[in-house]
Amino acid sequence: MAGATRLSDRSQVDPFIVMDVMEAARRAEAAGRRVIHMEVGQPGTPAPTAARHALAAAMGAGPLGYTVALGLPELRARIARLYRDWYDVDLDPGRVVVTAGSSAAFLLAFTALFDAGDRVGLGLPGYPSYRQILRALSLRDVGIETRAEDRFQPRATDLPDDLAGLIVASPSNPTGTMLDRASMATLIDACQAQGTAFISDEIYHGIQYGDRAVSALEVSDDVYVVNSFSKYFSMTGWRIGWMVVPEGHVRTLERLAQNMFICAPHASQVAALHAMDAEAELTANLSIYARNRQLMLDRLPGAGFPRIAPPDGAFYVYADVSDLTGDSVALAAEILDRAGVAVTPGVDFDPGRGARTLRFSYARATEDIEEGLDRLAAFMGSR
Repeated sequence: MAGATRLSDRSQVDPFIVMDVMEAARRAEAAGRRVIHMEVGQPGTPAPTAARHALAAAMGAGPLGYTVALGLPELRARIARLYRDWYDVDLDPGRVVVTAGSSAAFLLAFTALFDAGDRVGLGLPGYPSYRQILRALSLRDVGIETRAEDRFQPRATDLPDDLAGLIVASPSNPTGTMLDRASMATLIDACQAQGTAFISDEIYHGIQYGDRAVSALEVSDDVYVVNSFSKYFSMTGWRIGWMVVPEGHVRTLERLAQNMFICAPHASQVAALHAMDAEAELTANLSIYARNRQLMLDRLPGAGFPRIAPPDGAFYVYADVSDLTGDSVALAAEILDRAGVAVTPGVDFDPGRGARTLRFSYARATEDIEEGLDRLAAFMGSR
């Protein structure tokens, strides 16, 4: 149409399909149906009680205006203490950048590290927004197909030699698998040998069922680490996260954050500070995920989804459904329509192979997971 406002090529990113599934589930609920949500990676528990009470007190004490761009100093110091407590890493709080969720951290990290046209590697299956954020910044995503025998984590020997960066997630989304220290070190060494920036997505740290997750900061200071209060701390909608960057990069990130975001939400920073001391409540949440995980492993095979791998962390099961379909989007839509269970098709996570996989989230209340498994079994039994 003549005179129509133009759109940039880089704005033409793919939809985040799990959000489309959420919308379809919302429409079903608006029509009066009860839907069991196994699609979205969102804890069913609220932000810790201490966080909510602290924010209420802060709101009554005065206005919550802008903070400095890098975040409240006391929150940055508390995050640095977490690295000592969890990983025995002595971290300078000056290297911590508080962000509006991990999504803002990725925008800042990619903008700081890469120029338009740079190639950035990521394992497949993997979190879909990596690809779309890269594309929106005129960067080139390079998918690295991982293998079940490697627990769906990339091998150092599979890395192309022309990558400007590599993104690794452990525990990963959608598989929940983790890298051990040796594998993490091998990947970091390979990247450093060829001048490839290493970005470690650690937003599911704290949610693990055996060995603890390894932080890239245990291996090297010359990495970017991204984390969030969304998962372990049950604060998805608060949009608050952080990253740790090399000391020489802090001022660059500060300038970018000043101009792109001004600061992370002040209210969320206050809540996050106090959420970090709610250890008993957070441990209780973890016990829910552990029960739900065992339910999924025990009952998904009998419900008709036997081709699954036990997750090390996070709250997902990634299932091979190639014996059922070559179109996971259609299968997910059928499950929602007939069983009232929302699940995520694998094409979100792996454009090439995801048409034959589904992701099941078990982040909600145990009663919901039990009902969802009952419905899945009934659906598969009638199919």
